[in-house]
Amino acid sequence: MKIVFVTAFIAALTATVASAQQTTTLRGMAGENDALAWQSVGRLDAKGSGFCTATLISPELVLTAAHCVYDRDTGSLFKPEDLTFRAGLRKGRVAAARPITQIEAHSKYKPGAGMSIQNVRHDVALLRLAKPIPTSELDPFVLKSTTVSRGPVSVVSYGRDRETLPSRQDVCQVAATQQDIMLMDCDITFGSSGAPVFSHENGRGQIVSVISGMATINGQKRALGMTLPDIVAELRHRMWANKEKPVAQIRRITVGCGAAGTTGGGAKFVRP
Repeated sequence: MKIVFVTAFIAALTATVASAQQTTTLRGMAGENDALAWQSVGRLDAKGSGFCTATLISPELVLTAAHCVYDRDTGSLFKPEDLTFRAGLRKGRVAAARPITQIEAHSKYKPGAGMSIQNVRHDVALLRLAKPIPTSELDPFVLKSTTVSRGPVSVVSYGRDRETLPSRQDVCQVAATQQDIMLMDCDITFGSSGAPVFSHENGRGQIVSVISGMATINGQKRALGMTLPDIVAELRHRMWANKEKPVAQIRRITVGCGAAGTTGGGAKFVRP
């Protein structure tokens, strides 16, 4: 997570701010029942390089920010085996933990370009789990099929000084959406990168964005995200196209032979 000043583009987004509901404060989900509904949100740990927030969106796919899958020191893509997803991590206990076997970051995200408008717009990655998490264990969150221009949303995240406890801001506001970038007043910090932004229009929350970073505007911290439907659809396609293909195994079948060292057991023919 980088604290940045974003140019006049961001200033234009702040022209009007929706306030259908009052923004609430961030709170740690200390109660087990309180955290239960959000266990598909987890911490994405990079070996020797910190953590981000990530979300299960299918039994084997996890959504996060693209900059979370690059080594910030070298700019190189992490090896899948260097990443681990810990779903529902809370006070040292997890609902499920899985290593990563495939990484697909958006091709238009450039790790060396910093917090550019282009990077914020494409700061999305999908990860494949080495072993799916059955829906009987965790219910993945779904993506909202339409964009949210303004209005109330919520965020669930991990962050600095709350590394082992998920926190939720029940209501924060999308101030504006322009050129596929969302500006929000959500309370975020280091580690919140990749956190899901939820809309609650119809029952269970649907993901409308992920946290990319934050901007400081007139002394106030603002969260930046992106619209998701088209980007995630593209990444899903690449994920399946680049999935490691199973190695074919050839077995020789012989007729008239049984198990090793025996006779018989082969095909039987009936005389007319």
